[in-house]
Amino acid sequence: MSSVAGGDPSPSSRGDRMDRLAMFSARIPFRLKVGAVWVVIFAVLGVFFSLAAYDVGWMRDNLSFIAGGLRYTMYMAVGGIALAIILATLGSLGRISHNPIAYGISGFYVSFFRGTPLIVQMFLIYLALPQIGNNLVAKHPSVPQGFASALVLDAAVAGTLALGLNYGAYMTEIFRAGIQSVSSGQGEAADALGMTYGQKMRKVVLPQAFRVIIPPIGNEFIAMMKDTALVSFLGVTAASAEIFRRSQLVGKADFKNLEAYVLVAGFYWALTVIFTFFQRRLEARVSRGYVRVPTSMGRAQGVHVGTSLDPPPSTGRPHGGGA
Repeated sequence: MSSVAGGDPSPSSRGDRMDRLAMFSARIPFRLKVGAVWVVIFAVLGVFFSLAAYDVGWMRDNLSFIAGGLRYTMYMAVGGIALAIILATLGSLGRISHNPIAYGISGFYVSFFRGTPLIVQMFLIYLALPQIGNNLVAKHPSVPQGFASALVLDAAVAGTLALGLNYGAYMTEIFRAGIQSVSSGQGEAADALGMTYGQKMRKVVLPQAFRVIIPPIGNEFIAMMKDTALVSFLGVTAASAEIFRRSQLVGKADFKNLEAYVLVAGFYWALTVIFTFFQRRLEARVSRGYVRVPTSMGRAQGVHVGTSLDPPPSTGRPHGGGA
């Protein structure tokens, strides 16, 4: 009674206000709520940006130079992921093979490239391969002279090879799991039709495993785009430098390292957002007809593959619904 006399709300009135607030929140679409959170985050970042007193003029003047490295970033990422997909396909087939040679080679490949750092592998390809070629030519005159020169690679090429070899080792296990996720009955049906092992893999197993493999491939590609920054440690020239190397060059030249790194961070973030969007669209397209849930009528219908602004699965509590 003293709390009511003193003006404090009673528990029942507080509960009524919470219920009204919950009902009001339930009427607001989930996407709108998430959008409001993002607006607040960007507003806070804008305040920090203004307080940090960045040299906006310098950033504007060097924006185009740093952006010019986007094509080399994409060249290395696309080349690396293409090589990784080929190696992962071969490696995964070797990992499930009963041939001891194929199994041993694939096992060694996965073990070595997963067990050593990517930056070390880049330096081994860029610096150690030429030395190996020179030593072989010097000690064995029968080795052609062109062999040593063939092992001298451009920094960007060496970095792309290292990215493909490294990510291929990790993706080998992803591909193996995807292949083994296909029902054994599919392979038995292919055997019953008289298909060879190659035909069974190419026409039956791999197309079905591809649906499972696509999401991890997209994640690996996004990670590889960011790991192209490691190629800068090999000393790439400005003419073929990716965005991180270019930001290093102009930032050190003008003592604007902070501004340069903020710019390049924005570029990497933008690339990630763009390719994440297309990855989700591709996942939704490939999963169409496979992802099914039962409805109240006893039938099954497709499930929408959502985006980051879609509401989470229902937990029994009411929440706002998006369009």
